[in-house]
Amino acid sequence: MKNILVFGAGLVARPLLHYLLTQYHLRVLVATRDEPRGRMLLGDHPRGRVIKADATDQARAAPLVAEADVVVSLLPADLNPGVARMCLAAGRPLVNTSYASQEMWSLDEEARSKGVLLLNEIGLDPGIDHMTAVELVRRIKSVGGTVTQFSSCCGGFPAPDANTNPWGYKFSWSPKAVFLAGRRPARFLRAGETVDIPGPELFANSWPWKVENQGGFEIYPNRDSIRYIRPYGLEGAEGVIRGTIRYPGWCATMKAAADLGLFDDQVRTWSPGTTYEKFLTRLMPPGRGSLPSRLAEYLGISEDSEVIARLEWAGLLSDRMLPETEAAPLEVFGNRLSKLMMYQPGERDMVALRHLLTVTYPDGSREDIHSTLVRTGEPWGDTAMARCVSLPAGIATRIIADDGFTAVGVQIPVLREMYEPILEQLKERGIAMEERHYRTLPGPLQAPAGS
Repeated sequence: MKNILVFGAGLVARPLLHYLLTQYHLRVLVATRDEPRGRMLLGDHPRGRVIKADATDQARAAPLVAEADVVVSLLPADLNPGVARMCLAAGRPLVNTSYASQEMWSLDEEARSKGVLLLNEIGLDPGIDHMTAVELVRRIKSVGGTVTQFSSCCGGFPAPDANTNPWGYKFSWSPKAVFLAGRRPARFLRAGETVDIPGPELFANSWPWKVENQGGFEIYPNRDSIRYIRPYGLEGAEGVIRGTIRYPGWCATMKAAADLGLFDDQVRTWSPGTTYEKFLTRLMPPGRGSLPSRLAEYLGISEDSEVIARLEWAGLLSDRMLPETEAAPLEVFGNRLSKLMMYQPGERDMVALRHLLTVTYPDGSREDIHSTLVRTGEPWGDTAMARCVSLPAGIATRIIADDGFTAVGVQIPVLREMYEPILEQLKERGIAMEERHYRTLPGPLQAPAGS
């Protein structure tokens, strides 16, 4: 019997826990600050147990790590290096779904010397996107093809029947993480040249995007695409971009939020009686006129634009009182939207992942490949986001518990020994890409592909 320690019991935890508990040789201990939620997720399972614990309290958490055979972190990304250090001290492997930070990568040498695997980015995005991209590129190379253009975009949003607010969005993962991601700079390759997008300008760089049989969306760049050129095997490609998919209008509204300073994470004091109208006013230079007209002038948009309408729908122009007295604008903004834009019982979310590749072959022919995954959540059940994020992590955890991987050090799932069995088991659970191939005449493809 192997012991699995899972830190966190958040929005995506349930499919991972349920998968692990179907493995009869695994026991699962959930360590979380929200003990009642942990108990709700595990139910009365004889091989599941919940303990109240904070991963930042090493005196409490380190003994739990030492007793585990595999540790899983479903915590915010900034907490993962601390968990990783406890794993290194105890010689235990770690699995997590978050992007590997520079702090995490700095642990690689120590992890290799101790023979410990620290597996990161094993969710949906990042995760399934990595594994399916690498598997596809490997197949292309095996028949002599060369990828010249590569686009990979992913997103989670309400299914059409649950798309009931003007923002076209509801939260299926951490609201704070959604907005923190909107502060990050981005890099990608276009026509052989590196394009750098500063964080404040992220949402000013968006393109129309279509998902097969799902209609029109928009994308914006997702972090540093260039760092994945080598792991994906895309050396020599002229265009490489990874992006985030949203319904149309999201980027314009998020750009306005960024311009207003709503992504600012510096804590401020808000006096009792502060309204959302006063909150927004405080973020702008002094001026005259109504708040909608001042917003329009400050943002350089029309007063009757959809952006102003969305802010008004969210109550950000209202005389409602702020519940916060000590909080960063990002927290005020995120708390407000999370109250209005959570999934209601019975509503379904949707995830979409799409790779678009242009490939050239030695005979001079060219092919466009569209590889697409679209899944919707289960009414009254798991969200598509939860399944697609936590099942890859759960499968990887089971394989590691069975001594199935030989890799050590800080890793992402681009090794064949990892992605082949994980993708095969995801396929058995209905999570697999569908491909379409189109032979085309040689010629330049506009970047980003799919625009």
